[in-house]
Amino acid sequence: MSVREHDVIVIGGGPAGSCAANLLAQAGVDVLVVEREQFPRFHVGESLLPTELEILDRLGVDPDDVPFLRKEGAVFIDEATGRRTRFAFADGLPGTPDHAHQVERAVFDDRLLRAAERAGAEVRERVEVVEVDLSAPERVVIGAQTLGDPESGAPGERLRFAARYLIDASGQKALLARRGKSVSPYKSFGRAAVFRRYDQLAPEIVAELHERGDIILKIIDEGWVWIIPLVCGSLSVGMVKASGKVEAALFDEMVASSPLLERLTAGATPGPSRVIGNFSYRNTEPHGRRYACIGDAACFLDPIFSSGVALAFAGAERLADILAPALAEGREADPELMAPLAEHMAPAYEVFRRFIDRFYHSKMLDNVLLAPRSGDQIYRSGVISLLAADVWRDDNPFQNMLLRARRRSS
Repeated sequence: MSVREHDVIVIGGGPAGSCAANLLAQAGVDVLVVEREQFPRFHVGESLLPTELEILDRLGVDPDDVPFLRKEGAVFIDEATGRRTRFAFADGLPGTPDHAHQVERAVFDDRLLRAAERAGAEVRERVEVVEVDLSAPERVVIGAQTLGDPESGAPGERLRFAARYLIDASGQKALLARRGKSVSPYKSFGRAAVFRRYDQLAPEIVAELHERGDIILKIIDEGWVWIIPLVCGSLSVGMVKASGKVEAALFDEMVASSPLLERLTAGATPGPSRVIGNFSYRNTEPHGRRYACIGDAACFLDPIFSSGVALAFAGAERLADILAPALAEGREADPELMAPLAEHMAPAYEVFRRFIDRFYHSKMLDNVLLAPRSGDQIYRSGVISLLAADVWRDDNPFQNMLLRARRRSS
């Protein structure tokens, strides 16, 4: 079987993989993206954060041109107590962008992947990686198989590719981490999610939700609920629980017991419920000789603060900026090549880990996220900048407090 040679192979065409492929291709690198699915494909996680706007411009993707729904902030609601607070991104620390977007992930991810193609990356969809060989000193070899035709029953074709460097952007499949048994779970966060989409919302509800495009986070016992409006007039609703069963029946009970959700979804068309697990883990070996892991393949945190795409972009951008010159200079085999990537991502992962931990296991929900708007405005602005994923700065008093606090094991 012939082996096709490339400079870089990227496993996975989601936000992390398409971002890395795009930037490497812009730098003149021969990049192959291998993606199991055919895009556009369904994906949950529709709420983006403001810090993603700058990298989208670098990738050649304009979220206002699709269009997607402008998102101006986040609302926290506890129906049991009647408390409600809103955090507007415009009130963040100086330099924090003032808005983000709510996106259709099928459309958004497809736009990112096509932008990588336009930049010069080769994209192979419906190709599943079944084998990875990192043992050869001069290259990485992967074995793959095209997915067969489900209608005709025709079998897939076996393929082999080689490259000077491998990027694992396989998402929660975390291909290299699970292969190398380097997945370390965060056990005290949300354990799974069940979610559903509601289509054809009442016009007055659409107008209400689209006024600011905020994500709504509803607090429930041992967990939380996301409520995300979409530009098409639909609503994404999901429930995350840190304990107990996570199933469709419990989701239905939650919706039926919520006056807010009953009002928002009245008359809408509910879609099927879905359940996802594999929540909250880190890869303890995210890089090595001729490979690196980015996005959810490196670390996946409870999605309470919608940090996944922002962290995926940040890791992919830093990786590309390190790898492109290393390939040009023949330094890509250095097992510590991506140590600066790990150093760059570590404080971001840690501050979000601590933020999530305190959401579940401290009084932060009452004292910060549901507290009346009063007191130190700079402190509140720091909370907003963290919610915006503007975490690579040293002048945020709230973030600095989190990082100074005594570490709690998760």
